[in-house]
Amino acid sequence: MPDSLHLVDAALRGLLELWPKLVLSDETLPLLRTPNRLPIADDPATTAAVDELTHVLPGSDGAPEVAMLSYRPIELKGTLPCIFHIHGGGFVAGSAASMAPIHRAMVLELGCMLVSVDYRLAPETSFPGAIEDCDAALRWLFDQAETLGIDPRRIGVMGESAGGGLAAALVLMLRDRAGPALAFQHLVYPMLDDRTCVAQNPHPLTGGFIWTLPSNIYAWTALLGEAPGSAAVSPYAAPARATDLSGLPPTFVSCGALDLFLEEDIDYARRLTRAGVATELHVYPGAYHGFDLASGAAVAQQARRDSLDALRRFLHPVG
Repeated sequence: MPDSLHLVDAALRGLLELWPKLVLSDETLPLLRTPNRLPIADDPATTAAVDELTHVLPGSDGAPEVAMLSYRPIELKGTLPCIFHIHGGGFVAGSAASMAPIHRAMVLELGCMLVSVDYRLAPETSFPGAIEDCDAALRWLFDQAETLGIDPRRIGVMGESAGGGLAAALVLMLRDRAGPALAFQHLVYPMLDDRTCVAQNPHPLTGGFIWTLPSNIYAWTALLGEAPGSAAVSPYAAPARATDLSGLPPTFVSCGALDLFLEEDIDYARRLTRAGVATELHVYPGAYHGFDLASGAAVAQQARRDSLDALRRFLHPVG
């Protein structure tokens, strides 16, 4: 494990004590999937101000049904912009409902609608199950935009960690399949590249906390159905594999400086800029994977402000 504790922001060290310590394996996966392992405080007033619905739609090409949760401020009428959200969890855990308190607050803060998809998880379903679920759900959202009161010109995708990787993959898939145009992609410490698992010269100070190399190897193996790093991995599984990043929507990327995904995220942002994609990149010193959940830390507060500010500009463009 990298010896980087001395680099961790002092205000983030408390979260390390609270976060369950485990290395992903078949034996520990049920623990990762335990509901409310790290419960997010809910605000009754916020809950009362948001209309929450469950939507179930057919999967693509005979796949199982796909469920989604939608959130809309009750007091806002008319047509709203929308965030299509994909949850994290290393491709093997997580749910749309686990983010509900954050999503309720977000739609009130941003004056928008948000729809979050429950995709099939690995290892029970390997690639391309999850990305096909996301594709089916997003296309349904565009088809139902008028009924839902959504402006189809202001729909963008957002995800954290594995959800960020799926969001980036979905954007590539829609471009390549001539799908509907997206207003933005918003990637928070995204999981983009299986080759990080087999890097010959890995960053010496990243991946020491929360999400480590052994967990990364397990998660990518679960998603791919084989060991990561082979030449045949699809860019719809690992977006960093895409050779052409042109024609993608404006992009936000953020990551902690101690996150295992640091170098793959920086490189993706760099390549986006070289492809002519408007890209905003943030790297936060002293921050590990998932650091923005530490509510009292200034660096976490800054990351959340940067994220919300970018979303506000995407959703409510001026001019």
